[in-house]
Amino acid sequence: MDIAEILAPQAVFEGLKATNKKKLITEIAMHAAQVANLNVNTVFETLWEREKLSSTGVGHGIAIPHARLSKLERIVGVFAHLDGAVDFESIDEAPVDLVFALLTPVDAGADHLKALARVSRLMRNANFCEKLRAANDRAELYALLTEPTAGVQAA
Repeated sequence: MDIAEILAPQAVFEGLKATNKKKLITEIAMHAAQVANLNVNTVFETLWEREKLSSTGVGHGIAIPHARLSKLERIVGVFAHLDGAVDFESIDEAPVDLVFALLTPVDAGADHLKALARVSRLMRNANFCEKLRAANDRAELYALLTEPTAGVQAA
């Protein structure tokens, strides 16, 4: 799965501000709802319910919140580089500054898993994440995220 299939240029945010996990999920939900043309409260509640099961903070300053929504027709990604790191109750207890949220239709099945796996592979690449952190604007972030070889480890 190509990241460009799920991530639109207007769904990339640089310098996002939040002071805690709930406010960060609120910010992500607001942007995701706008991109996906959904109700912001529905997006927030769905993301927050998933987050209450266990943190989607995967470590190394990265979170991948995700949720399935019934009124969604396609997989939607939202990426944010935060202005400052936020405690996200991550598995390594490191604060989060890179967030790639995924919203998928309820009936997406294998496509949900493929998208989550692709984003996870992308964000596990430490060198790639450092490039994201060094990016100067939304356009640069989007270009990095959607490169065909984005996140691929060099042999």
